Amino acid sequence: MLRAALLAFLMITSTSLAADPAALVTYSKQGRFEDVRDDLKLAIESKGLVIDYQSYLNRMLERTGKDVGSAQPIYVDAQAFVFCSATLSRKTMEADPLNAAMCPYSIVVFATAREPGKVHVSYRRPWRPDGSAASKAALKDVEKLLDSIARQSVGQK
Repeated sequence: MLRAALLAFLMITSTSLAADPAALVTYSKQGRFEDVRDDLKLAIESKGLVIDYQSYLNRMLERTGKDVGSAQPIYVDAQAFVFCSATLSRKTMEADPLNAAMCPYSIVVFATAREPGKVHVSYRRPWRPDGSAASKAALKDVEKLLDSIARQSVGQK
């Protein structure tokens, strides 16, 4: 009985994990960090969106490294841009008020200390396995927007 229950649990878990898309999407290109960062800003603004906040992740890590016992450089630079779409946010939250947790949207641009000439643009997929069909469709529209911005910032269509 216990073996059957364990087998059923593993089958359900593996099926739900297989349906779960990768949590992060990243695009990369060779180039200067500043150029890709500026292209990311332009890609966001070209969609009629306003950047609410720009987070300087690398500066924070450099500033706090000694305090947490590690001053190892991770990035040449890393910044996050936070923004929202009134239209898409309303659509997602009308579909399910719990989708408020998906707002605002964030896209990160970074170059690592190991590969300083390769710049990455990354975002988290706005996805919930428990959402309704309407919620999933609305969040898919948000993902399309994020993907379009990320691709545009590294010169992909």
